[in-house]
Amino acid sequence: MKLKIVAVIAVIALTAASLFVFTQKPAAPDVAFSTLQGQRFRTADLRGKVVLVNFWATTCTSCVKEMPALKATQEKFQARGYQTVAVAMDYDPPAQVSAFVARNALPFTFVLDRDGSIARSFEGVRLTPTSYILNRRGEIVLKILGEPDFDKLHAVLDKLLAEPA
Repeated sequence: MKLKIVAVIAVIALTAASLFVFTQKPAAPDVAFSTLQGQRFRTADLRGKVVLVNFWATTCTSCVKEMPALKATQEKFQARGYQTVAVAMDYDPPAQVSAFVARNALPFTFVLDRDGSIARSFEGVRLTPTSYILNRRGEIVLKILGEPDFDKLHAVLDKLLAEPA
């Protein structure tokens, strides 16, 4: 009888431990960002906000196509603590990125990944667009390959923005 009780307790403990492990979200990598204007910040500086980190390139047709919807998303959720950080890939010429941003009057933070270190830190991103959603605690809650389904993205953002910091 004691053996059965010990076995049941062990199963319960293992189940609880696996639930804890599988529900933990990985922390976003600690990287240094530099905006087109030369301002610097780190991933830790984004805590307290829900953030979409979008890897893109001016030569990527899907990336260019999704920019108006990313702009609308930024405008819709910004007042609630949402921020978009668009990371231009290392192969994208800085002058071309700056011209694209100026021409399209995009309201979010644009950074240059001059040496590819940001993309490498985020699981070695090479495919664009690739986006990561970070919660207010700086944890990665979702990775999106390709253009997002914006209705689903907005539902996720609504949920995350309702959570406490």
